[in-house]
Amino acid sequence: MPLKFRPAESRDAEQAVPLIYSSGAAAFDYVFKRAGLSAEDFLRAAFVDGSGMFGYPRHWVGELGGRVVATGTGYSGELNLRNMLSATRQILLCYGPVSALPVMLNGLRLERIIQPPPRQTYYLAHLGVAEDLRSQGIGTRLVEHLLKLGRAAGFTQAALDVAASNPQAQELYERLGFAVVAERVSSLDGIANHRYMTRAL
Repeated sequence: MPLKFRPAESRDAEQAVPLIYSSGAAAFDYVFKRAGLSAEDFLRAAFVDGSGMFGYPRHWVGELGGRVVATGTGYSGELNLRNMLSATRQILLCYGPVSALPVMLNGLRLERIIQPPPRQTYYLAHLGVAEDLRSQGIGTRLVEHLLKLGRAAGFTQAALDVAASNPQAQELYERLGFAVVAERVSSLDGIANHRYMTRAL
């Protein structure tokens, strides 16, 4: 069965959202996990909503035999303001005006470590592969697919962030031409240092 990539659809939420969550579970929990609401609950609502960096129109999925086994997104810093406004609206809808405040504050704290991308950089995020299919080349093909989209859109540089606690992912990105250009030290509970990696397109 060949692996094929296609734009995500809202109906993919049940399979795609756990993969998105797996791409940065600690970071997602730090921002979005609250009493009675998991990070995946928020990500699912935002994915189906469709707007911003968490919305399904921004994502691609890898499908194998009718099963979504990979997901990821690529976008530029030109969308930073639009993404922030969409996320703010989604947080208010999910948590209400009172509970939304600590969520947004934690999001701002996390942005010191995982920063919004520069305007002319094609930024890869939410890279997830089904756990039972890892180390089979799917992650490589996912990243290569997203890089191809970035080149077609006219970008000349790609970037991503990887947790220092995830050397296996860093090794994959290095094999694909990425190099660490900065390490951002974390003082946040449960959040590892993150390494910012770039490569030419």
